[in-house]
Amino acid sequence: MELSTVLLIVLAVAAALTLVYFQYFYKNPRKGSLNIILAALRFVTLFCGLLLLINPKFISKDYFVEKGNLILLVDNSTSMQDASSEAEISQAIEEIRQNEALRERFTIHQYGFGNSISDTDSIQFDESNTDVSNALATLNDVFVNGNNAIVLFSDGNQTLGRDYEYIKLNENSSVHPVVIGDTTQYEDISIGLINVNKYAFLRNSFPIESTIRYQGNRPVSSTVTISINGSRVHQERVNLSATKNSQTLNTLVEAQSVGIKTIKIEVGALENERNTANNSKETAIEVIDEKTNVAIVSDMLHPDIGALKKSIESNEQRSVTLLKPSVGQSELEDMGLIILYQPNRNFRNIYEFLNNSGANYMTITGSKTDWNFLNQIQESFTISGSRQSEDILPVLNNAFGLFGLGNFAVDAFPPLKGTLADIQLNKESETLMFQQLQGINLEKPLFVILTESNRKEAVLLGEDIWRWRAQVYRNEQSFDTFDEFIGNLMVYLGSNKQRNRLELDYELVFDNASMAKIRASYFDESYQFDANANIFISIKGKQNEFTRVSPMLLKGSFYEIDLSDLEAGEYEFTVTVQDENLNRSGTFRILDFNPEKQLNSSNYKKMERLALKNNGKLYFLNQVQTLQSNLSSDQQFLPVQKSRDNVVSLIDFRILLGLIALSLALEWFIRKYNGLI
Repeated sequence: MELSTVLLIVLAVAAALTLVYFQYFYKNPRKGSLNIILAALRFVTLFCGLLLLINPKFISKDYFVEKGNLILLVDNSTSMQDASSEAEISQAIEEIRQNEALRERFTIHQYGFGNSISDTDSIQFDESNTDVSNALATLNDVFVNGNNAIVLFSDGNQTLGRDYEYIKLNENSSVHPVVIGDTTQYEDISIGLINVNKYAFLRNSFPIESTIRYQGNRPVSSTVTISINGSRVHQERVNLSATKNSQTLNTLVEAQSVGIKTIKIEVGALENERNTANNSKETAIEVIDEKTNVAIVSDMLHPDIGALKKSIESNEQRSVTLLKPSVGQSELEDMGLIILYQPNRNFRNIYEFLNNSGANYMTITGSKTDWNFLNQIQESFTISGSRQSEDILPVLNNAFGLFGLGNFAVDAFPPLKGTLADIQLNKESETLMFQQLQGINLEKPLFVILTESNRKEAVLLGEDIWRWRAQVYRNEQSFDTFDEFIGNLMVYLGSNKQRNRLELDYELVFDNASMAKIRASYFDESYQFDANANIFISIKGKQNEFTRVSPMLLKGSFYEIDLSDLEAGEYEFTVTVQDENLNRSGTFRILDFNPEKQLNSSNYKKMERLALKNNGKLYFLNQVQTLQSNLSSDQQFLPVQKSRDNVVSLIDFRILLGLIALSLALEWFIRKYNGLI
């Protein structure tokens, strides 16, 4: 207890005694034991009240020993099956866990990882991918305090995530990789990346780009064969060496029939080649007999036009033609969809064609839009008010359900240059995005879909949509999410079919089962998303007797089924809504590709670079004893004795309040009993 607190308590005693003396003894003719009892009770009341104000405390110290964290991180991917036996790794881990010197210094934790990381004390080499970077980053976020030593048991071959050798952990963490598997680099020839379009058109030639890789020290020659649905369509000889260790082949193949085509690329095995699992690779392409022509009509130059053209043409089903407003109607008749960019009075002929043909179209407005003309020439919407130019942020309508948005989101997107005005929609509409200005949601549409009978119209009230496409690339290093969103919009606007209450979203071909998912959106009779429906999917294999019926789980604004447990092959499915006469069917294919079988040598050099970057050292499986010795003798991981101050009140305030109440009650009772009140 501090000296100042002791002095305050002494002063409280003195003050209480002084007050009691002047109240009961100073110039008081009444004497006797009764007076002393009353004075004592008053002293207790006053002293306890003063103690409540002082609130005396004392500090007690708790001493404890803080150990470092020894984290055993084990690669559970299938590539570890060939690198080492489960018994060898289990024995090495058990030696570390039972080492007394390490147990005195560390709190030992064990995790396994593959696609994701989990807390486990068992080893199961059953993960289909290896994501080292995600495992290390997760541990870096979890173990923030204290000294942490991560012992990584892995072959160093990563198939998922960002490159782990560039990861830098917290200053108090170190990584000590233990190399599993053969470090000898064997001669190997393999198929690398394959690039094909998602769609091809009947009777057109489509490109196949494939990379052949070689690892070795001598000149070699091998034959590359390209087959479609089992029929050979191309064959080529490649020559590689230690200096020329890769070659890219570009091949044009004609699409001869409609449907999903499996493309298989094979390279002949070398003499005595150990790993032949990577000598072939498959992909797929869908051949279609349909192409949508989209016209973008504008009499100005703007980056939006280029961004829209690239997004629309990212799908080979669509082509974009840039037209001036003065274009003839014969050219417009060949277009499946028309986009009007910032219309003005020069667009009068375009609107006459749209009114006469009933074609679907999209309008994009901006700073160069002639609003007076637009209000007069069309009846879908009216813009009135000040029409002041503003930077408007988008807010996605999560209840939007006219078509699937996929993974598209507008969080942290840059604003569009729009117009602050009163917006009146004159047709049945559903808002895709609302406007937000300076953090305030205006409840006004920014992106809206208008429908009337079988005619559909989209209106985007802002320019600079090219910034959104750039933002998607900045976030994901790919334009795919934005291009998929624009593609879904084009599909919806390009179709005059009646809207379905049950919509499906899935890929026709999945590279492997871990990516296989099917989504469904169900709407009630008023076309509002129904989150209380019971939706089931029945799946049947085309090449096997596999059949299954499973419920689809609600995931926000859609239902989803995870098919990661399916084997490679072709499947057909039907999605059914219980108690409704609604169902949709489709087919998909899962390719037989295992990235874990592409390499058979440990990448110990990359693991060594990871160790050097994170204050660690590389070890091999036969050096586990050395690892234990180094960790148990490293001064960085000495246990640290720490103290914790516990501030405790000297007297519980409830006891003081109880004493005050008791003393006051006794004093009042005694006074009353003796007739002093």
